Amino acid sequence: MSTVVEPKQITTLAELEALYGLPAGPAVIKEVDHITEHYRAFIDKAPFLVVATFGPEGTDCSPRGDPAGFVRVLDSKRVLIPDRRGNNRIDSLRNLVRDPHISLLFLIPGVNETLRINGRARILVDPELAASFAMNDKVPQTLIEVTADCVYFQCAKALIRSRLWSTETQVPRSALPSSGQILEQITKGEVDANDYDLRYPERLKQTIY
Repeated sequence: MSTVVEPKQITTLAELEALYGLPAGPAVIKEVDHITEHYRAFIDKAPFLVVATFGPEGTDCSPRGDPAGFVRVLDSKRVLIPDRRGNNRIDSLRNLVRDPHISLLFLIPGVNETLRINGRARILVDPELAASFAMNDKVPQTLIEVTADCVYFQCAKALIRSRLWSTETQVPRSALPSSGQILEQITKGEVDANDYDLRYPERLKQTIY
């Protein structure tokens, strides 16, 4: 009879650093406390980013997307992000009200390097400024202003390994359960999958902004 051996758990920084060693030179020197000209180029070209926040209930990670340039660089320390219409869960905003720490990960289609910003955020209500972010005549209710504490690019390894931008690795949507099927199962039939999926394209068209 075989004996099950429990895996060793790393519980101290000393153990972790002994296992991995010191970071390579470029991994350290690429981190700065401001947005450089080159880092700004990544922000200006990115149509998509992931926003990570933390609150009393735990962590949250949320996607944000718009045409490239939707994140506005205000100066060498600050960026401004429009908060587009969503489902009103506002998990990220709820977290930021109670803890301003925030992390951003910018992705650019076809580019394997990503850009990361860690900093602190404020939720702003400024109708005039928000109007400058209007899309399809829809103005965001709030703006997220992020002040950078550290900015650095992430090397290409993860995206190369995943082949994220390769057409050969794209998965057809039909290979996964539809939104309606997921909701029908969770609600034990209270949501009709076919009806939900049939109505979704029009609903998306009406609520995209």
